[in-house]
Amino acid sequence: MSRPVVGIIGNSYLMNDQYPTHAGGTMNSDAVANVAGCIPLLIPADPRFLSVDELLETCDGFLLTGGRPNVHPEEYGEPETEAHGAFDRARDAIVLPLVRACVERGQPFLGICRGFQEVNVAMGGTLYPEIRDLPGRMNHRMPPDGTLEEKFALRHTVEMSENGPFHRLFGAQEVMTNTLHGQGIKRPGARIVIDGYAPDGTPEAIYVKDAPGFTLSVQWHPEWDAANDPVSRPLFQAFGDAVRSWACAGKGPSLQKSA
Repeated sequence: MSRPVVGIIGNSYLMNDQYPTHAGGTMNSDAVANVAGCIPLLIPADPRFLSVDELLETCDGFLLTGGRPNVHPEEYGEPETEAHGAFDRARDAIVLPLVRACVERGQPFLGICRGFQEVNVAMGGTLYPEIRDLPGRMNHRMPPDGTLEEKFALRHTVEMSENGPFHRLFGAQEVMTNTLHGQGIKRPGARIVIDGYAPDGTPEAIYVKDAPGFTLSVQWHPEWDAANDPVSRPLFQAFGDAVRSWACAGKGPSLQKSA
């Protein structure tokens, strides 16, 4: 039996400051192929090239990746400011309706960093443009210097809700994660359940309440060293199980059904 297909949402970049590309981190493909056990398929997230309906029929599940561009604040009813940074409006146009369609259909997705934020915005939530500017918050951004190992090093704890889906999945209520983001949830969207927080109160783990499929999403980057990390591995394994269930039956069981 062939492996199910996970669409990995790509980001738009200019190579050498002039050549337009769609790109995705190799570590995303590694985690999908070797931990989730699925075929990784990089998606050019741009409505000029494909539609949400086509994606839903082509892929069994979706990895909503991180990326430097942010969700445009117009998508949650706020004006653009310098603090909001760079944008990828084409990705907004694909991923936000894709999330809503997956929630309705029960088709599995795993949100990471920007993907985590997209899930919140898709469900009607808002974002802070810069977490580190808020009173009492730490700097969650990627360290500017050092090796990849140093940039993706575990930097803070995340405390999960007791007996929530993440607690059950990890087998622990408190876990260590990396942190490489500037924005974060301001107001949770409809049906968004914040199931884990950083020590400074920043939301780090969410799911969509009463969704029929897998909707777990995290603010950190579990794709880094996913095969060996005790938090990343069960997350990608559970995602892979949900994608296989969808591929086999058209509707997969979810950890959060009893939450």
